Amino acid sequence: MSPRVAVIGAGLGGLTAAAALYARGLDVTAYERGEALREQGVGMHLGPNGTRLLERLGLGPRLAELAVRPEALEVRAFHDGAPVAVQEMGEAWERQFRAPYLTVHRGDLHRMLAGLVPAERVRTGKELVRYEEHPDGVLLEFADGTTDRADVLVGADGVHSAVRRALAGDDTPVYSGNSALRGLVAAADVPGLDPARMYMFAGPGARVLCYPVSGGREFTYVVVAPAPEGDAESWTSAGDRADLDSLLAGWAPQVRELAGAAGGVRRWALYDRAPLDRWSTARTTLLGDAAHPMLPHHGQGANQAVEDAVALAVCLAEADPGAPGTAAALERYEALRRPHTTRVQLGSREGGKPRGGPGGPGGDVRGAAADVGWILDHDVEAALRTPVTSAAA
Repeated sequence: MSPRVAVIGAGLGGLTAAAALYARGLDVTAYERGEALREQGVGMHLGPNGTRLLERLGLGPRLAELAVRPEALEVRAFHDGAPVAVQEMGEAWERQFRAPYLTVHRGDLHRMLAGLVPAERVRTGKELVRYEEHPDGVLLEFADGTTDRADVLVGADGVHSAVRRALAGDDTPVYSGNSALRGLVAAADVPGLDPARMYMFAGPGARVLCYPVSGGREFTYVVVAPAPEGDAESWTSAGDRADLDSLLAGWAPQVRELAGAAGGVRRWALYDRAPLDRWSTARTTLLGDAAHPMLPHHGQGANQAVEDAVALAVCLAEADPGAPGTAAALERYEALRRPHTTRVQLGSREGGKPRGGPGGPGGDVRGAAADVGWILDHDVEAALRTPVTSAAA
């Protein structure tokens, strides 16, 4: 009999895990603290390392409908918008990495993933407050006073993970020194930007990235700038429109057009955590931001969660029956994933630093692309066919 798996959290990582486990015939239930499934946020990047896995789960047609495959990333001068450098993407990257690089609204992807999991496999209004791991299973206790049992517990409950705290102890958020202002604008309101392309403007004291989502009907913008520590560690905190205007005063017409069209602004103080030395026990493991919260500069947070989810599903599906087989599956999962995500996590810190090159910071776009090529090329299912000896690797 396959193990019963409890996934705590029904965000992108948790739903991908539930979908991948269910697709492989495992008995899985996802527990979400919110009263309904809802994904906040704006746009996000899906690298080929993530899209190839989502396509294998059956989301190819929906991604083709709602995501965008950007033709190129253009770096432009911050003061007048003149082209500085271009990184061709689109078809060229799809040939190189064997899957498309996409940009998508988080809410769209969340709904796609929810459609892969039967409704009875997702329980809302279930906030985990504690758990007990026993030789014969895991006891779950929820804030509403109910309990449940599982053979395997997966903490996919984000950067403030209750499972992580119980498993690895308290740790200290590491502030990057930067904060991001983010939001969405209608593509029709920024005619100076092509909704088939991504753009970067790097200027003194700030960097602006904008890219199309929602099938090209909207742009997501992200403005990263130094900021004193003190904001909440949250990517959905309310921002101040005046801060956006102040940061971008005197910038290129396209940037001012973007700022002028912006409605609600969100502020995201950019924190991560030191990599964990371990994230699994015999019956409990972590996934996504609960395991390896990372800065957004490589655009890999959600992609690494997708990789985790598929790797975990394969390891559990291929495990021998019984507790020893389950423990070995979680050890195999961590041994494969932890060294890889640690490298991505630490590389994301470096990705936030200014780069030299033509036109100043941000101009070396081809060098930046080379930095992440090994990430985009990764196929976690192929990696599972390569033996890994231990989680300490």
